Amino acid sequence: MAGGWHGTCTWIGESVTEIITSPLAMKAKTSVKVPVKALFAVAAAAVAVSAAHAQEAVTPAIAGVVNAGTKIELIKDGFKGTEGPIAAPDGSVLFTENQNDTIIRIAPDGSTSVYRSGANGSNALAFAPNGDLVSVQTLDAKVGVIQPQGNVRTLAAKVDGGLGFGRPNDLVVDKKGNVYFTDSGVNANAEPKPDLSKIAKPAVYRISPEFAIERLANDITRPNGIQLSPDEKVLYVANTAGEHVLAYDIAANGKLGAKREFARLEGFRQTDNGPTSGADGLAVDAEGRLYVASNAGIQVFTAKGEALGVIALPKRPQNLAFAGPGKKTLYVVGSGSAWRFPVLTAGYAGRAK
Repeated sequence: MAGGWHGTCTWIGESVTEIITSPLAMKAKTSVKVPVKALFAVAAAAVAVSAAHAQEAVTPAIAGVVNAGTKIELIKDGFKGTEGPIAAPDGSVLFTENQNDTIIRIAPDGSTSVYRSGANGSNALAFAPNGDLVSVQTLDAKVGVIQPQGNVRTLAAKVDGGLGFGRPNDLVVDKKGNVYFTDSGVNANAEPKPDLSKIAKPAVYRISPEFAIERLANDITRPNGIQLSPDEKVLYVANTAGEHVLAYDIAANGKLGAKREFARLEGFRQTDNGPTSGADGLAVDAEGRLYVASNAGIQVFTAKGEALGVIALPKRPQNLAFAGPGKKTLYVVGSGSAWRFPVLTAGYAGRAK
C-alpha cells in the first residue's frame, strides 16, 4: 500500500440516607407519627435540591479563559468509560465510551447518540489532514484509521521487531500528517495476565505521513495525554504518575529535544497504587494556553507553564476538547459524564484538536 494520506453524584444518595435514618427522623416516625408519605416527600425534596446543586457547578474567574460564575452544563452521565473527545466537521463532538466499545456523538443541541459501535476499543480520536478518523485502539492494541471505510487501515501495531503495544492511550495529528501518540503500558492487573516479554515499555511515538513509526521517548513512567502547541514546535505529554506536564521542543527533522518539566500540577498524591496527578487529556487554545485534565479538575497554564487557575468539576475529568461555533465551547468528559461550558478564548483552529 502506498504511503501517505489520501483524499448523578454518589453523595446525593448518602444525603437521603441521612434524612431517613437521622435521630430527628427516627423521633418523628415514633413520637410525632409523621406519615410515611411525608417522609418520602422530604427525601424527594432533598434529592431534588442536591441534584440541582450538582448541576449548578460554575467556573471561577480566570483571565482570558472564563468569567466567574459561568455555568458548567452537564450534558449527560451514566456512560461506561469516557475518553478522547474531538470536534467533528459537522459541528458535533465525538468521544469514546471505551468500556462499551462505542463512539458517542454530541449534537450541537446537547443531545447524544451512538455514532459507531465496534471500533476495537478506541480510546482517543483525531482527524488527519485528509479527513480520515484515526484512533488509538486498546482491544487489539494498535493505531489506525477507522473511517471512511475505504481508507480503513492499521498504521502501527508492532515496534522493535515484533513487540506489541501495552495500551495506546492518546494521540494528536499535526498539519503535515504526523501522528504523535502515547502508549501508557500494559495493565499489569489484566486477566489473563499479559506476557510482558512481548510488550514494549511505555513510550511516546510518531508515525510519519509515510506511515513509518519512530519511538520519541521511553523515559516517562506513564505517558497519557498528548498535545502540540499551536505552532507545532512543542510537544506536551501528561505523565499520570508524575507531578508535572512534560514538554519537548520539536526540531525541524521531527526529533525531540531534551525533556523538561513544563508545569506543576495540583492534586498530586501518593496512593496504594503509587503516585498520581491524574494528568490525562490536554488541549490548547488560540493563545497557546494549555488545559490539563487532572485530579484537581481542569488546570490552565500559560504557554510558559505559569499556572492560571483550576476549574473544578463534579467528578474527575479525563479528557477535553474545544468545539462548537468558533471553538468557543470547552467540552469535557470523565468518570462517565460529559460537560460543556463557554470560554473567552477560542480553541486553536489549525487542527481538529
